[in-house]
Amino acid sequence: MMKQGLVAGREETIEIVVTEDMFASFEGVVVHPVYSTVAMTYHMEWVSRKIILPFLEDHEEGMGASVQLKHLAASTLGSTVTLTAILVELRDNVVITKVTAKNHVGIIGTGEVRQVILPKETIAQKLIEASV
Repeated sequence: MMKQGLVAGREETIEIVVTEDMFASFEGVVVHPVYSTVAMTYHMEWVSRKIILPFLEDHEEGMGASVQLKHLAASTLGSTVTLTAILVELRDNVVITKVTAKNHVGIIGTGEVRQVILPKETIAQKLIEASV
């Protein structure tokens, strides 16, 4: 399963600029004009996915299994957020990363992302079963 070379300590980083579509809002109404927990969750999953992408075989895909997140501070419109994921554990087909989100002030979020690596066939079957 997976190509060789994926080891603990592997790191990936993304940098995003906070835009209005990342604001904390519900049903289209902005509650706080800052980087939302929802957007941070998305970016934590994305940077963690970048850890596995070079190692997936053609017949494999990763699926998010869980995200644990602590949103510690605000980040305003136009601010830059850097998210860094570090692979902390690879057990069978489970990949666990620790993620940190930082802006110009400091750490604004920490989290853990778990991904499961499965054959695309298995995923397709699960989606069929879920649609019944």
